[in-house]
Amino acid sequence: MTSTITLSQNRMVHHTVLSNGITVLVTENPSADIIAARLFLKTGSRWEPYDKAGLSHLVAAVMTKGTEEHSSLEIAERVESIGASLGTDAASDYFLLSLKTVSADFPEMLDLAGELLRSATFPEAEVELERRLTLQAIRSQQEQPFTVALDRLRQTMYGEHPYALSGLGTISTVEKLTRQDLQDYYKTYFRPDNLIISIAGRITPDQAVSQVEEILGDWKAPSTPVADLTLPIVTSNPTRNSIPQETQQSIVILGYLAPSVQSSTMADYAALKLLNTYLGNGLSSRLFVELREKRGLAYEVSAFYPTRLDTSYFVTYMGTAPGNTEIALSGLKTEVDRLCDAPLSEEEIQTAKNKLLGQYALGKQTNSQLAQIFGWYETLGLGVEFDAQFQAAIANVTPETAQEVAGRYFGSPYVSLLGPAEAIENLHLA
Repeated sequence: MTSTITLSQNRMVHHTVLSNGITVLVTENPSADIIAARLFLKTGSRWEPYDKAGLSHLVAAVMTKGTEEHSSLEIAERVESIGASLGTDAASDYFLLSLKTVSADFPEMLDLAGELLRSATFPEAEVELERRLTLQAIRSQQEQPFTVALDRLRQTMYGEHPYALSGLGTISTVEKLTRQDLQDYYKTYFRPDNLIISIAGRITPDQAVSQVEEILGDWKAPSTPVADLTLPIVTSNPTRNSIPQETQQSIVILGYLAPSVQSSTMADYAALKLLNTYLGNGLSSRLFVELREKRGLAYEVSAFYPTRLDTSYFVTYMGTAPGNTEIALSGLKTEVDRLCDAPLSEEEIQTAKNKLLGQYALGKQTNSQLAQIFGWYETLGLGVEFDAQFQAAIANVTPETAQEVAGRYFGSPYVSLLGPAEAIENLHLA
């Protein structure tokens, strides 16, 4: 089945589903002789058992280290000999294989990508090497105060849900991962009916679909579908964590459970994305101007609200001098509460809209960006139509709806504090 979808900015994304279940998205962009492809699989750390956290990351790290036909060195030489790029990554809600090359070499690179998808071997020596490197990375993270405080916040907010843990996993889970675990994961989720291929560049839709069909068309989907996930329900129970640590600054983080990106919560999602831009995006943001520039409280201050398949979280944070910890905590809470107590002005809302939509447009300029964003939307189950829907939803946010949404989500916060014991213990939060 094939359909053509018209998007804003005169982009046409062609959507095709092959007989074996592979979804192919093609955005023709002849302006440069480059083709980028993003191959998404509906898996990632959200699909990991809690006691195997870090599995997706390890699969991504080892997947390019050998196939039934080529060694790790041969794969690297094949990519570098034509000046192409190829990489793998694992996120919370997807697994990704990325490639970019000149148009003439795209069939060769797509063939190599198909080989990695179908016949990666996960050599034992490579698994062991990447496991050691991952453990080093986890230990390095444990020495970063902000990361420690944020990890504690996530663990408190999400409990047994996979979102509680870093994508790298933990020392205890990664130490136990085996080559067999990687192979089982690969066998379970790497299948044609779980694959979305998003291609952008100097290639026609017919050419792209034909090349995918030639390379992957004979890949048969297993008769048994991927099992449905049963994940713990995330419920709100705001608590405070204090992590005594002799640091030169205190880390102050406030967290609020926030909606997923599903269509049922689109209006709330858009309003919170806009409030995130207003609060914490850039040097003109409310938090930066009020708490750093005017009051001199912050070494660093910002906010973020990631897009997630399941319940997300809205976070504001600050790094401050230990002596200012209580004032910083109060200042962050005051700025969030302000969004609930009174509507923003029309000028404030419009400025935030202009910034958010301008940055969004700039994020869709290159072939790699186009392949990424459309493939990501399709993988999340939103469809590429979400590109236009999101922009319309942002445009429709009013000061009153933003205040109403803030009032529903910004109640009592989860709090994570890290710093010298005398600075973070027994603090008052109004």
